[in-house]
Amino acid sequence: MGEDRNFNIRHSPVRYTQEQEKQRCWKEAKGSVQLFFAWSDLRRYVYINDDDLVQELYCDNRISNRKYSLFNFVPKNLWEQFSRFMNQYFLLIACLQLWSLITPVNPASTWGPLIFIFAVSATKEAWDDYNRYLSDKKANEKEVWVVKHGIKKHIQAQHIHVGNIVWLRENDEVPCDLVLLGTSDSQGLCFAETSALDGETDLKTRVIPSACMGIDSELLHKIKGVIECPNPDKDIRRFDANLQWACGVAVYTGNETKLGMSRGIPEPKLTAVDAMIDKLTGAIFVFQIVVVTVLGIAGNIWKDTEARKQWYVAYPEEGPWYELLVIPLRFELLCSIMIPISIKVSLDFVKSLYAKFIDWDHEMIDQETGVSSHATNTAISEDLGQVEYILTDKTGTLTDNKMIFKRCCIGGIFCGNECGDALKDVVLHGAVSNGSPDVLRFITVMAICNTVIPTRSKSGEILYKAQSQDEEALVKAAACLHMVLVKKNANVLEINFNGSAIHFEVLDTLEFTSDRKRMSVVVKDCQNGKIILLSKGADEAILPYALSGQEIRTFTEAVEQYAQLGLRTLCLAWRELEEDEYREWSLVFKEACSALVDREWRIAEVCQRIEHDLEILGVTAIEDRLQDGVPEAIETLRKAGINFWMLTGDKQSTAIQIALSCNFVSPEPKGQILITIAEPKDVAFVIDGWALEIVLKHYRRAFTELAMLSKTAICCRVTPSQKAQVVELLKLCEYRTLAIGDGGNDVRMIQQADIGVGISGREGLQAARAADYSIGKFRFLTRLILVHGRYSYIRTVFLSQYSFYKSLIICFIQIFFSLVSGVSGTSLFNSVSLMAYNVFYTSVPVLVSVLDKDLSERTVIQHPQILFYCQAGRLFNPMTFAGWFGRSLFHAIVVFVISIHAHGYEKSEMEEVAMVALSGCIWLQAFVVTLETNSFTILQLLAIWGNLLSFYIINLIVSTIPSAGMYTIMFRLCRQPSYWITMFLFDSFLLELKSPSPELIVFLLYPKGILEKFFITEQTKHVIANWMTCLILAILWCNRGHIGYQH
Repeated sequence: MGEDRNFNIRHSPVRYTQEQEKQRCWKEAKGSVQLFFAWSDLRRYVYINDDDLVQELYCDNRISNRKYSLFNFVPKNLWEQFSRFMNQYFLLIACLQLWSLITPVNPASTWGPLIFIFAVSATKEAWDDYNRYLSDKKANEKEVWVVKHGIKKHIQAQHIHVGNIVWLRENDEVPCDLVLLGTSDSQGLCFAETSALDGETDLKTRVIPSACMGIDSELLHKIKGVIECPNPDKDIRRFDANLQWACGVAVYTGNETKLGMSRGIPEPKLTAVDAMIDKLTGAIFVFQIVVVTVLGIAGNIWKDTEARKQWYVAYPEEGPWYELLVIPLRFELLCSIMIPISIKVSLDFVKSLYAKFIDWDHEMIDQETGVSSHATNTAISEDLGQVEYILTDKTGTLTDNKMIFKRCCIGGIFCGNECGDALKDVVLHGAVSNGSPDVLRFITVMAICNTVIPTRSKSGEILYKAQSQDEEALVKAAACLHMVLVKKNANVLEINFNGSAIHFEVLDTLEFTSDRKRMSVVVKDCQNGKIILLSKGADEAILPYALSGQEIRTFTEAVEQYAQLGLRTLCLAWRELEEDEYREWSLVFKEACSALVDREWRIAEVCQRIEHDLEILGVTAIEDRLQDGVPEAIETLRKAGINFWMLTGDKQSTAIQIALSCNFVSPEPKGQILITIAEPKDVAFVIDGWALEIVLKHYRRAFTELAMLSKTAICCRVTPSQKAQVVELLKLCEYRTLAIGDGGNDVRMIQQADIGVGISGREGLQAARAADYSIGKFRFLTRLILVHGRYSYIRTVFLSQYSFYKSLIICFIQIFFSLVSGVSGTSLFNSVSLMAYNVFYTSVPVLVSVLDKDLSERTVIQHPQILFYCQAGRLFNPMTFAGWFGRSLFHAIVVFVISIHAHGYEKSEMEEVAMVALSGCIWLQAFVVTLETNSFTILQLLAIWGNLLSFYIINLIVSTIPSAGMYTIMFRLCRQPSYWITMFLFDSFLLELKSPSPELIVFLLYPKGILEKFFITEQTKHVIANWMTCLILAILWCNRGHIGYQH
């Protein structure tokens, strides 16, 4: 909805016929469009109640948040998939495999997994888009009342056009952007709630344009005219009406509404683990190129020196020009599996589960409000386990945002200092009863200098709807002092003071902004006709504009005293205006309010002209208590090595007091904290917003160095943009940052941080909707980071490194086989086995690692210091990856050497040796996952060992098919004791690499904890393990010459 200050409405003379009116409007439209293109893109002309004309100019009201359509889904999704380097790489490999001359395996070995992975990703995208479609469909088909050709009709919201008149009833949702034409209120007021848009639950006042004042409701559906307004933009103005009825003309519809244009897909955030995976992928690719080059050269040398001498090779004497490229390209295809094709889809799957674990966590439900935690971003859970800096708002984040009026200073008299509650102060109540002019003016400002909307419950009790908790606290406090705000009827306020009704007419409202830090109202006393300016705001926004000669030292001392107690302070003032002065100012103010260019700046400048020479009445002090568990949560997270910065708009003294009470810093002997240095790299500092602005502009490098040393900082009087700048500064220092807030002024900070957390608080849901994660209370941040973040990090790094490990081991075996097969690039494994290995055999067991817990949740909370190694990235870095790389190389050597020497004799089939090697890899995977698993559940055991069993079942079935290329192989192998001894030998080498202790051989035969059940003493385990090792080695030695299959 819009107000008259946003739009210019020109009535069309009623003497025109409908056709004449249409022609006139069309001519004006063409002229307006010419002017529009001539000088700017800032204007739109809306022709009221002319359905035929506007349909030709603007879109209908159908909204669409869909990313795809039926026609563009396949090409658009494929384009997005192939925009990633890894997918481009695998597509290139798959295309090269279509060249039969160079491919060592069937193209299905790459095309199969590639298509499967693309299908999974596309299915997920399609499902998400379908849900968006259902949401759009529900909104588009909502029934609304619209005037069509002078008749009020019930139509679907999607059929509304620009210029249509829309009728709304109480509690209806506004279907598009409207300019109010009329309401059931005689003064054209509409009270609106914006919670569906920005999460703010308070009522806002909107007024119909002055041009529409006095129009009878029965004539509204016949109104004609032209609205001149800006083109659609992202400045959101969508509301839900709460009167009996209201009507407005649609000016922006569909995706051109301010809400539609403000929607957008947030920029994807790259986690530290994802960044490391990208680096390692690049390193593996370089390594792969080196290997391919070396083997390609060696293969061409062997071909020219040895292969042409062998009769069975049958190389031609002269080949085509590209002959030298055949062997290198063949090795490129053979080594392409070094980069795991399934890593992305696996990570996407487990990260989605991590997000669901957060959603399902019953211990993170706020019992007071019923609000549960929610993960909006499903891709960054592991970053929670690497947080180094938390930047937090104060009000509503650390505090409860339940404002309670505690103390005040009126005309130099302090109230509430003795009893701790000004509303129980006998002196104050006595001054009210005696009609003290200073006190009455003070509580009058408290009661009416606000945007509070009084309503009545069914029982007749007065309830207040306020845009801020501070305003509600002041109005309630005034009511306790017998100055009761009873009613707001249009521009007239009714105050009940000791049973007497007092009326004020609100002439203008000078709204609060973060730059001005104050708000004012101009009212007219209906009893004596005096025009009065009432103001309230921060001390630095009120006291400097005091009347010349007024002593303000007492008020300054009061502000400082209350701030030391951690109370929120506001200064109240007023000023009587001359009628001529007001009339002249009002004209300029209305002109500024109707400006289409630089409107906010012009309004602020005009407000400055009247907000001066103020008579300071006093200071209010409001208590905002800390949330339960905040000090404990901060202390726990500080033990985990996380540093805290507080970014608040409050004054320095208040912020420091809150910091002291919630364990941000420890108090100095003098009770003040400016800079505290307990030890090197343990610095705490306090800085004001004005100083921060100078520092960020002129001393950025020095401030950056200070930031890198600081564990704690308190930034006071900062603006939303400064909050975002501080977050950006810490990110440039390569720290992992988490920003947490609860209000709209925290959104920029939340979106700038690596991780944004919003609190679903009393200031609404705007921060929670913009954040990656939303929680009900600050104390849940402990569990979010230490439990969910740490578990997600540990599980993700294992899955990532394991994915590379299982791809490298099979690739190394292929390379070793090439070395004994003439460096020809021949594949040991068939295409079906490779495809099953990548997609199924080695993927299912590791996916259940999402259930693994190395430590109990209770232990993690009690010992937060264990987060240190996650923050330092000690579980996933080039060194740890080198360990997995070495493990894969060692295991590949073991599997290949034993397979070749045990089963690769003259009468063996290559498929038999390949199946032995593949079986060894599958057994190794099962034991590696078992070794790396810290806690077991039935699902994990079924996934690991059930997957191993399914490997044999599947291959036994395939071995019954004559055309499968593996006919009878698995049956023959399973009947040979040497095959099972070979499998056991593979795993014994795995144990020797993991730890030289022979007891581990026995340990791996059983899940953890089983040993204690079956073997009583360590000596018994040692004896049995050594006996089994000796037995295996003896059998292998006795069969060293004929351990293979005997014909």
